[in-house]
Amino acid sequence: MKLLLLSDIHGNREAFLSVLQHIASHHHVDAALVLGDVIDYGMHSNEIVRVLQKFPYRIVANIWGNHENAIAKDAYDQFSSERGRRCARYTREHMDENAWEYVQNEMTKEGILSFDLGGKKCLAVHGSLQDPFWGSIKINLSDEAYRQYDFVFSGHSHIPHMFEVYYETEDIMRRNKKKTVFINPGSVGQPRNHNNRAQYAIIDVETEQVLFEKVFYNIKKEQKDYNDAVDVFYRDRLELGI
Repeated sequence: MKLLLLSDIHGNREAFLSVLQHIASHHHVDAALVLGDVIDYGMHSNEIVRVLQKFPYRIVANIWGNHENAIAKDAYDQFSSERGRRCARYTREHMDENAWEYVQNEMTKEGILSFDLGGKKCLAVHGSLQDPFWGSIKINLSDEAYRQYDFVFSGHSHIPHMFEVYYETEDIMRRNKKKTVFINPGSVGQPRNHNNRAQYAIIDVETEQVLFEKVFYNIKKEQKDYNDAVDVFYRDRLELGI
């Protein structure tokens, strides 16, 4: 079972299409997780939804991020900047009926979903258990709330990670340890790890092998569709990966 991990597409059509082309030519995957924030920041939220509606892979989890939550509820207090609030309002005003229908009815509104996959107990969460929309999972996390899961898949930070936590438990056969694997695939459309390529990950659930991919896309073409209604920061950051 090979699982495709996508997060934080953020309305970036060129990045998303390049990722899908890269997957089709380089990998076989059995299913996918979409970890939130498919809309906003970029100029193509409606187009991203239409691509997801024709997605070639079975989507196991498709959860709201903080941007779906804020825009659907028309509530922007938790954004850290006025430019972010203005951008979210712009996205809300320009989402078409099809995109609204998809966000409201085809995505998990809680931003969190537990499921079983290949005999493994999994958690998909945009942020964290403590705050599914605005929280972030940190490397070397030791929060006991995650011990019940074999895999925890998250987004929101736009920074990829993979680490393992070994919780104390009563299991002599496993030397009294319970392992949980934490994976963040990074961001397709707004990477912030100083690498401007579109980023995703694939995990083999059986072997636990994780592959992080970074895909070239036409940034200049995507930037051309920005207009003066959205702060230039969101256009310019695409080149820097910040």
